[in-house]
Amino acid sequence: YESPEAGRGTPPPVLHPPPPVPPPQGAPRHSALPPRQPCSPLPVNGCKRREAGRGRAGGRGPGGRGGASSTPCASSWHRPRAPSPPGEGRGAVAGNLCGAAAAFPGSRLAGGPGSCAGRKWAAAVRGDPRCGRNLAELEGAGERSSGGPRGPGERTAAGPAASAAVPGERGGDGAPSRIGAGASAMFAGLQDLGVANGEDLKETLTNCTEPLKAIEQFQVEPENGVLLPSLQSALPFLDLHGTPRLEFHQSVFDELRDKLLERVSAIATEGKAEERYKKLEDLLEKSFSLVKMPSLQPVVMCVMKHLPKVPEKKLKLVMADKELYRACAVEVKRQIWQDNQALFGDEVSPLLKQYIVEKESALFSTELSVLHNFFSPSPKTRRQGEVVQRLTRMVGRNVKLYDMVLQFLRTLFLRTRNVHYCTLRAELLMSLHDLDVGDICSVDPCHKFTWCLDACIRERFVDSKRARELQGFLDGVKKGQEQVLGDLSMILCDPFAINTLSLSTVRHLQELVGQELLPRDSPDLLLLLRLLALGQGAWDMIDSQVFKEPKMEVELVTRFLPTLMSFVVDDHAFNVDQKLPAEEKAPVSYPSALPETFTKFLQEQRVACEVGLYYVLHITKQRNKNALLRLLPGLVETFSDLAFGDIFLHLLTGNLALLADEFALEDFCSSLFDGFLLTASPRCPSSQSTSQSGAPGTAGEGVGGQLCSRLQPSAASSRKENVQRHVLRLLLHLHHRVAPSKLEALQKALEPTGQSGEAVKELYSQLGEKLEQLDRRKPSPAQATETPALELPLPSVPAPAVL
Repeated sequence: YESPEAGRGTPPPVLHPPPPVPPPQGAPRHSALPPRQPCSPLPVNGCKRREAGRGRAGGRGPGGRGGASSTPCASSWHRPRAPSPPGEGRGAVAGNLCGAAAAFPGSRLAGGPGSCAGRKWAAAVRGDPRCGRNLAELEGAGERSSGGPRGPGERTAAGPAASAAVPGERGGDGAPSRIGAGASAMFAGLQDLGVANGEDLKETLTNCTEPLKAIEQFQVEPENGVLLPSLQSALPFLDLHGTPRLEFHQSVFDELRDKLLERVSAIATEGKAEERYKKLEDLLEKSFSLVKMPSLQPVVMCVMKHLPKVPEKKLKLVMADKELYRACAVEVKRQIWQDNQALFGDEVSPLLKQYIVEKESALFSTELSVLHNFFSPSPKTRRQGEVVQRLTRMVGRNVKLYDMVLQFLRTLFLRTRNVHYCTLRAELLMSLHDLDVGDICSVDPCHKFTWCLDACIRERFVDSKRARELQGFLDGVKKGQEQVLGDLSMILCDPFAINTLSLSTVRHLQELVGQELLPRDSPDLLLLLRLLALGQGAWDMIDSQVFKEPKMEVELVTRFLPTLMSFVVDDHAFNVDQKLPAEEKAPVSYPSALPETFTKFLQEQRVACEVGLYYVLHITKQRNKNALLRLLPGLVETFSDLAFGDIFLHLLTGNLALLADEFALEDFCSSLFDGFLLTASPRCPSSQSTSQSGAPGTAGEGVGGQLCSRLQPSAASSRKENVQRHVLRLLLHLHHRVAPSKLEALQKALEPTGQSGEAVKELYSQLGEKLEQLDRRKPSPAQATETPALELPLPSVPAPAVL
């Protein structure tokens, strides 16, 4: 015999079988199996490595594939084993798969009540051990050799000799590795199509007497290569240049696959619908067995993508295999989702969470600006966000999926009271409107209303024309269709809609002052209040399932709004008096008294509170310090603590940046921080801990301590940690303008506690770094002392001569 290296470069001689070697004593005798024979290496590019890596066990019986041969020449990776009983061969695969399904009654193959296809997806995601089992391993269980491990319902076909194999041996010990089982399942589809695969080549080499001639014969067979006569001379030419056949065939395969993908896409667009769908269905039926082959999987997925209705059986197989589910197109997933609400919910849930996180991060942005705030992006820009675009793609034109998303948003809004879900509901509808998805927009009764409101949000004002259109939609709700009010109220509860309606209300009040009219005389103002009331009552309406517009409070129109108009008149009168000449100016002070009715309305009526807060934002933006200090005490207690909400504080801190010069005055800081902001701080400091002025009668003095005494400690600590974050945002921006004594007291009052979140601690740490940098810039006392003036003698100048 020659070593494998001896014949390299030249064809090895034909080896004649040697005489049989008697087995050692004690070893089992098998008359049909000869001892192992060495053989020269086979010049097959990648064949040996690929087939050996499959790890597919042999052990086939007579007449089956891969059984032991009586010929003396075996391949170098073959080891003789005990024969399998007759009947185990090509036909045994189906029987073993059925046995595997019987052995695992709750697995995917069984398709019973415990299978992933017949259960809620939520249970599968939570870690069901049966659904988490590797599908390829279960399928490979039917193709194991007779000595491999089996389920409890199967018996080992071979005797003890089959199980007494060499440990660690792959492909011949009857216990295939996971890689081998996965590869076996991956290429199993070729057998169903009558295409030779690695197993056929392995069988040929195992049962041949001359491997080189068998390989040459395999290569020249037309079904094992590219059917082009011109390649008969080209392939040997590539062999002379050292180009592996694998590389050549792979390049041809990739090119053909790309052409096939283009052809499938062309079939999906040409001809009548019935004809092209029939072609695609036939193509899917022939190719679906290859869906697990990575090289051909894109073709199968492309066919499924263009089918409007994939067969239910194939959808279940895709859903049961996580790898296939991840690989399929969203068009196929839509067909799976529409019948599996729990699975669709698991896909949508991370997107909804991401959307809320993005909105909250925008509210707590460290940038303070009037021009660039939470409401600055236009509706069109907001709809281009990642979450809205992905949801739009997932929904497509499927009305059922769209309805599922709306149901998710209603449920989450009901559970959390988070108004950002209302924003997403409107943005999703308008995103579909931008894509002209008439299948959904035509069936959503809120489409035209949302479209009109979206135009108002874009302009940040509701004019008379659009006000009449919105009123027409509300008045057009027919009897028996009152449930539409639930969706309309949710769209109006969108913070961007509330912002537009409130700004328009304040603007109308100013116009009424100039026209000397009362609020009840303005139909547009009454409609704005009606829309605000409907939006603010969205949660109560959905929770109670009583779809009826809330009644308009008469006193809101007859008492509260005239009070706001009186504040506007006071501002105008004071400003006019300040512009008078000194000799005509009377000693007039700005009114500081706050009517009790104003505070009562802020505490008891939500619409009144919303309008009052936006009036405060308006005067702050106008840099009206006197009006702000007058109204701040009334914001300590408001309806549902709206004055301490993230949206209002976000806008207020941005507008306060316009009053940066006023922060140098301790009276202003005491009224703002001690009288309002710090009354809701988790530490609940009294005015003594933050006010260094000591001036009695400061607006809001001691209110924080009084509130702390009325609140439970746990409620106070969890109540307004967001207020602490907004105050820290404000100080990060204006710390260099605040009086030093006041800044030091504020830093102590805002120090995080053990229960404070990481966001508060991070902001507080940033403030500390800013203050340290500010201290370094200040000149030292030695440098600050004035240097004495230098007294230098003036030089004597001679007097000019007299002419």
